[in-house]
Parts: sequence; C-alpha cells; structure tokens
Amino acid sequence: MRIVGVDVGGTFTDFVIFDRGLIQSFKVATSQPQSRAIIDALDALEAGKFAFVHGTTAATNSLLELTGARTALVTDPGFEDLVEIGRQKRVDLYDLSVDRPVPLVGVDSRVGHGDVVSTVSRLRDLMPDSIAISFLGSFADGSDEAALLDVLADAFPGIPISAGSRVSPGFREYERTESAVINAYLAPGLARYLSDLESSVSAATAHVMTSSGGLVPFGSAAGLVGELTLSGPAGGVVASDALRRSHGLDSVITFDMGGTSTDVSRIGSEGIEVASTQVIGGRVNRVPSIAIHTVGAGGGSIAWVDSGGALRVGPRSAGADPGPVAYGLGGTEPTVTDANLHLGHIPDVAIAEGLSLDNIKAANALKALGHRLGLSTKETASGILQLVDAHMERALRKVSIEEGFDPASSSLVAFGGAGGLHATRLARRLNMRSVLIPPHTGVFSALGLLMASPRLEVLETKLQPADSIGADQLESIRSRVRDRFLEVFGGVPAEVLVLADARYSYQSHELTIPYRPGELGEDFEVEHELRFGFRLDGVAVEMVNLRAVAIGEPDLTWSALQVLTGDAFTETRTGVLDRSHIAPGFEVDGPLLVVDSTATILLNQSEHLEVLTDSTLEITW
Repeated sequence: MRIVGVDVGGTFTDFVIFDRGLIQSFKVATSQPQSRAIIDALDALEAGKFAFVHGTTAATNSLLELTGARTALVTDPGFEDLVEIGRQKRVDLYDLSVDRPVPLVGVDSRVGHGDVVSTVSRLRDLMPDSIAISFLGSFADGSDEAALLDVLADAFPGIPISAGSRVSPGFREYERTESAVINAYLAPGLARYLSDLESSVSAATAHVMTSSGGLVPFGSAAGLVGELTLSGPAGGVVASDALRRSHGLDSVITFDMGGTSTDVSRIGSEGIEVASTQVIGGRVNRVPSIAIHTVGAGGGSIAWVDSGGALRVGPRSAGADPGPVAYGLGGTEPTVTDANLHLGHIPDVAIAEGLSLDNIKAANALKALGHRLGLSTKETASGILQLVDAHMERALRKVSIEEGFDPASSSLVAFGGAGGLHATRLARRLNMRSVLIPPHTGVFSALGLLMASPRLEVLETKLQPADSIGADQLESIRSRVRDRFLEVFGGVPAEVLVLADARYSYQSHELTIPYRPGELGEDFEVEHELRFGFRLDGVAVEMVNLRAVAIGEPDLTWSALQVLTGDAFTETRTGVLDRSHIAPGFEVDGPLLVVDSTATILLNQSEHLEVLTDSTLEITW
C-alpha cells in the first residue's frame, strides 16, 4: 500500500510518497490552518488507498504563541500555586531580571479539590474549555484522579480532561502537574486538528509522530497531545539514525535547517537518546522526547538592526507568508535566504511549486539594510550568514561539547531545505570528520516519518536499591506494555525494552539507562562518569522509575530505498550540478552548487564530494 508522509514546518510543508519501491517528494508553502495545504495537496495527488503518517508543528506553535484553550486545574488544597512556584532552578543563573513564563492556568482557574460537589460547582462557574487534574500522591496511586475524571467527564461532556497520572506518571509533583496542564491547554485545538485532518484525508490508516520518535494512531494521540511537541523534528532524527546504522558509524550529529528554525541532536552508538523531559518556552513537559535542541535560525530568519546599531539575525522569521524578500510575496525585510541568494549560494530557480526567487528584490532589501549599517550589500549578506552560523554553531556545541562528547569523531548529517548551504562551514569549525547529505535531503524529516516505528511506553515509580528489581516486577511491566500495545495498535510489538531511571542516593536528578538484571548499579556509575566525569565510590545507587518500551515494525527501512541512479557529470549551468544526474561513485571538487528539487548543497573551495552507494553525498576537506 502507498505510504504518504507529511511534515509541516514553519515555512514549507514537505510530502514524501513511497509506492512500490519508488519515492516521490515535493514541497508546498505552509498554510494557516496547517491542514488546508495538506488536504489540497493530497486531493491533487488522487492518492487512492494509502497509509498516512504525519509530523506537525501545531502543538509547539500553540504552546509558544499561547493560543491554547482556557484551562482549569484541579489539585490538592493548598497546592494551587504549584504551577507558578515551580522549581528553584533559574533559566539564566546570572540574569537578575529574568522572568518565568506566565502560567498557562490563571490564579482564578486553579481549584483546590475538597468534595466532588463543590469542585463541580466551581468548575461550572469557571466554564473552562479544558480541565487538568493533578494530585500529589497520584504517582503512587492514580485511582483518586481516575475517579474524579469519571465524574467530571459526566458533568462536562465534550470537554477534554487530562489527568497527571495518565499524561505523565512518575513522582515529582511540579513536573507532573505542569505536564498535565500543557496537555489540557493543547487538547481542544490539537484534538480538533487531528480529527478534522483524519476525516478529510480519507486514509486507510493515520498515524502521527510523537516527540519520542515513535508513531501512534490519531485517535490515541488526541488524548495525549502534549507528546506531539517535537512531532516534526523527530522524523529527521529517526531517518538520520537509519543512515548512521547503514553506514556503520558510531555517532553522528544531526543538523536540520529549515525555513524557521534549526534542530540539532546527537546520536551515539546505542541509537537515539529518548529523554524523559523537554523544556519548551521555559515550560517543563515531562513526556518521552528525543533530545533535540532548537534555535530560531532558519532560511527565513530576519536580519535587523538593534538599538545599538548592531546587525542581528532572528529569531523572528518571515515564515511562508510573506516569506523572504526574494519570494516576491510581500516580504520587505531581508532574510538568510536572501543573503544566500545574493552571494550565489542558491541559484535563482523555482524552489517549490509556483515559487521562484527574485535576486534583484533580495539585493535591494540587503542594500537598504546595509545602508543603515554602513556596509556594502555584499558585506551585509556575508554578515548575516556569519551571525546565523554562530547561532547554529552554539546549538551544535550544546549537544556535543557541553555534554562531554567530542564532535571530532562524528559526521554531521545535514538536511532540511537550507542544511546543505551551511553544513560544511559548521562542521569544519567543530573539526568534524565529514558532512553527509542524505537522499531526499530537503524533505528528510518527512522521509523519517515513514521509517518510524509504532512506539508505546509504560512507566512505574519504584524507589528501591538499584539491583533489587525482582523477576515479578519485570514481567509485570512487560505484560502491561504488551497489553497496552495490543490495545492501541491491534498487534504485538516486535521488541520490548526495559529501562531504568537511576541516581545516587540523595541526588535530585536521574539518568535513564538500559536495564540489565543485576548490573544497574555498575551501569549507572559508568554512565555517570561518562556524562559528568566522576563517580561516587561507596555511595548507594537507587532506582527511581522502571520503564518498558514496546516498539513495532516500521513501514520503511533504509535498505528498501532505491538508489538514485544518474547519468554522467552534467552541469545545468556553470558551477551548478543537478543531483539527479550523478550516480554512486561520482566525485568532484568544489567550489560548486549541487541542486535537486527540494534543496541546494554548497560545496566550497578545497572541499571534496563523493556519491556513496546509497546516493548519500559525503563531503570532506
């Protein structure tokens, strides 16, 4: 059956269609609402019977732009201000004027739960669009939350209700409560979006990517929308790991530069790291999430002059409407794309259906900005690229050097519409071994959606000595996750993994590591020394949470991709090479531009490109 993957970004919506071994891909401008461009494109395709896999930025955008639902929180009396007090940890330790994010639930919408009648009465007065429930002891026993949820579901039909023990099981009341509130805040809009999209595309099956890099059916995702905050970027990491394993690499760093933002992640020899918590817009969302770091730097990032007369780039983006000046859709502020175009890094050709680039308009906008800075047009364009490179270099350092890993042993997997334009400069600054540009690079995250596996996780808080886990505990949690997987996906998982969150006694944070019977203590200390450079001899290790993860089979594997075969070296114009005209084994030296239907790759002076057996481009220097 045909499989269609759709990844919605801030500027473009990417489509990848896999049908009988062949891949078709294209981009369209992202619409508002996001579903409109998807539905229109699929109608034009006349896709027939197909499986639909989706990655969306809707959850992230709603959270960052504060466009979610009017939400009420029901919690223990005296703990109504928990979402505002939070933790002692400061976002910026040395910034005396730093502000915490405004709570998603206002003071008047926090209800201390006494008896059921008074709670229902208070909620009727508030008339919320969504409700969150979080009690202090629900990590150990969620029955009180479940009982109240049933009562409220009858009293408020049609209003989503999010219980902390279901959204984010596990101890630590603040993180659990904040996660329940985020889920409730996003639930009405996201559930409606998923329902409308599922009914409109008429797919045989419909799955959505979660922050963990796994797939869940649209219906299941509607109740746990807080897990969709990294829905789109996770696809690129999944595909990058498939590429890494195919090439036998110990580690890679992913670099996904799109129109609005850049997402980076490090993948080690054990595969993708799935963390237990993410922070978005300063808000803690404790759900399984790939460790992805995002910065507001993309092709559409706007260049501007601050009050001190200095050039700045981003985080504000031109998006799809009006887009960069070169799009000719009404944009007036120069962007990274305009700078790349003016410097000859992008040929002035069509980059998406019905969208071409206007170099003259881009140059005029850069000239006007440069006049304010006392710089020439070319100097302004170069300055923009230097600044955006600096932003992205800091992001790459964040996921490597700052975590104790030397990037010199890794290759940079670059993708997204703009990834190939900046990758080699960044990799060389970090002394990395090479840059890998995968096939279908401009829509690589959408391709990753097709390579993702059904995934489901069950967590139990079990505070006990590290190596005291009994066989009955293991079998119990394995059975729970298998039963849940069967309920959600209608089949049995291909694999069940058991993980443990462990720490030294009295530590306030944990490390998640694969569980091996009788070896958790030693495995934890090895990982702790790797991450932090030391171990505490003689200090007991304890387990905090036990996790079981059920994983199904993906629809598409890397080996199933057909190699892109091309002709001999063919330049479409001087210094521009059409990627579809080169085959595995082809080599060339820069400077050169390599273009395909979804992206442009810049090969600088002294850089060497080789086409590998799977059509991946490897660039070395």
